[in-house]
Amino acid sequence: MIPKKAGAELRAVGMRLTRARRVILEIVRASDAHPSAAAVHRDVRRRLPRVSLATVYRNLRMLAAEGLLSERAATTGLRFDGNTAPHDHFTCVACGRIYDVPAPPARAVRLRAQAGFEVLSRRIEFYGYCSRHRKGRGEPFEGAPSQRRKSWQDEASRAARASRT
Repeated sequence: MIPKKAGAELRAVGMRLTRARRVILEIVRASDAHPSAAAVHRDVRRRLPRVSLATVYRNLRMLAAEGLLSERAATTGLRFDGNTAPHDHFTCVACGRIYDVPAPPARAVRLRAQAGFEVLSRRIEFYGYCSRHRKGRGEPFEGAPSQRRKSWQDEASRAARASRT
């Protein structure tokens, strides 16, 4: 069952407390895997077999728009995060798993003090190998950021070095 706090949060933002919405919110908040809409749909259907993917996707987007979940665009598609507290992410390039990483709050304060900016949000992504794949170093998952610089980057780097001399 969904915690009473989440039900109160739904009501506080003016959203009806439907069973599907409660189950969707519960599933995403209980997961640390940053699930896709399809993964949430698969889990919701175990409890509510007649719920469509469109219903799940629409509710995920609504919950994110109200700040009860976070949306994050990943190379493999849109993913949802139940942790709405400020944090960064680490993505394993071998398995594609996304991990939460605590965010140091002092960075935004320093930026504001040094440059006079007002920081509304930030997003830092780390890519590498998780502890399970660090030794094996399998092939990166499809859509992972390239580990090799593109030829135009190599060319730009050579041109920059040449112009300095």
